[in-house]
Amino acid sequence: MNTDKERIRQSIDEGQTSLGIEFGSTRIKAVLIDETNRPVAGGTHDWENRYENGIWTYSLEDIHTGLQKCYKSLAEDVEKQYGTTLTKIGSIGISAMMHGYMPFDKDGKLLVPFRTWRNNITGPASEALSELFGFHIPQRWSIAHLYQAILNGETHLPQIDYLTTLEGYIHRLLTGEKVIGIGEASGMFPIDSQTKDYDAEMVAKFDALIAEKGYPWKLKDILPKVLVAGEKAGTLTRAGAAFLDPSGSLQPGIPLCPPEGDAGTGMTATNSVAKCTGNVSAGTSVFAMIVLEDRLSKPYEEIDLVTTPVGDAVAMVHCNNCTSDLNAWVGIFKEFAEGMGMTVDMNQLYGFLYNKALEGAKDCGGLLSYGYFSGEHITGFDEGRPLFVRETNSSFHLAEFMRCHLYTALGALKIGLDILTQNEKVKVKKIYGHGGLFKTEKVGQSILAAAMNAPVSVMATAGEGGAWGIALLASYMRNKQADESLDAYLNAHVFAGEQSIDMDPDPADVEGFNRFIARYKAGLSIERAAVDNIR
Repeated sequence: MNTDKERIRQSIDEGQTSLGIEFGSTRIKAVLIDETNRPVAGGTHDWENRYENGIWTYSLEDIHTGLQKCYKSLAEDVEKQYGTTLTKIGSIGISAMMHGYMPFDKDGKLLVPFRTWRNNITGPASEALSELFGFHIPQRWSIAHLYQAILNGETHLPQIDYLTTLEGYIHRLLTGEKVIGIGEASGMFPIDSQTKDYDAEMVAKFDALIAEKGYPWKLKDILPKVLVAGEKAGTLTRAGAAFLDPSGSLQPGIPLCPPEGDAGTGMTATNSVAKCTGNVSAGTSVFAMIVLEDRLSKPYEEIDLVTTPVGDAVAMVHCNNCTSDLNAWVGIFKEFAEGMGMTVDMNQLYGFLYNKALEGAKDCGGLLSYGYFSGEHITGFDEGRPLFVRETNSSFHLAEFMRCHLYTALGALKIGLDILTQNEKVKVKKIYGHGGLFKTEKVGQSILAAAMNAPVSVMATAGEGGAWGIALLASYMRNKQADESLDAYLNAHVFAGEQSIDMDPDPADVEGFNRFIARYKAGLSIERAAVDNIR
């Protein structure tokens, strides 16, 4: 065994590691990091949500077996790489997709199937609570699910003893603690960033709203306790260790950090927890997180307000569509090339087409497209129809065609971000990009820089993802100095010397994107006609 592997094995045997486990929408991923915060082992388990009785859900059996199989995969990787059995871990963190609805009774029984973030079934509740609070409550938030159940008169409501989200549930299984990280809490109910707790005034308004129902609980009775990054959130119990690792090798007593949502772990993994920084995750869907200096002047339906893992306010712009239509067009070019007898390397094809886009007219030469595979709430669509349209005298060449599809992948996002940067004058010093759009070096990065008119960085570790982010939060809890902030810890112990590609916006690209987005807004009626007439 080489010297570095021997060092890592010693770290594993001595429990100088941190483990992050994140439940994504299609994959559960585990990342083990050493004392230098570098990943040294990993595990995965693929899973899929189910659509049952009109609800997008995951069964408890899927959740339990998925957790165990993911951990087993990690333990096997440790054994294979380092020839040792995983028995000690310095700290653990659990993360999952934000939001959703998991209500339990006093005996710990789940009262209704898990309702995930994907369910858009709480429209009346979302609208009513947004008006009551003067604060935008998205449909996927836990409080919207709870109030919609009340509006529906569901019979399980009097039995609720505890309401949580997926990572809060897993954390309780492992520790017995009813707690949640503040970032995830901010996707359950609005947070007061001063008190680092649920907004007391809004809690009182909600309790008054439902008082006539006579339920045997108040809202704060059933919500998990809010904790911030760095706080200890419990320890792995003997039962929790046996559940996570049925082989019996893992020892109890391991400290756990507050369970966090995927937005908070994404911010951590991209070093974008400081004010005036942010990150954009661009793949099948796209979302931007900007850490705010000040509160917004008013609520916006297009903007979700959540927090960092330490409780600082974050403006989130979430869009359902990004690269799906772009990828479909790349598939058409692949089909053509193969039909002409060519062997196609997809990385080479993407690289050629993406780089070709940079040769096109800055405003796409009059071309317009909408990659709406599904609805897009930012622009007011419940359904979508992928669409391409051009004027007869437009510049219809490959370069402009590809640039148009790259621009439109960020079109809805730009509309939301313009509210922040233009209406609210939110400062953005640097944005970190991660996700599939940025795999071709500098192309997606330059497009995002043009859309935001802000510097964009893509780091070498951007692909590590949220499981690494929650492992870092576990490491921070265990290893931070008494008064060391999360931002300072990440800069000193994780991202110091980190390699990245940094890019400032090109003024000509910014001007071209602005001309394109004006055309994009003007053409939304075309997309509306397509939705109304193509079925």
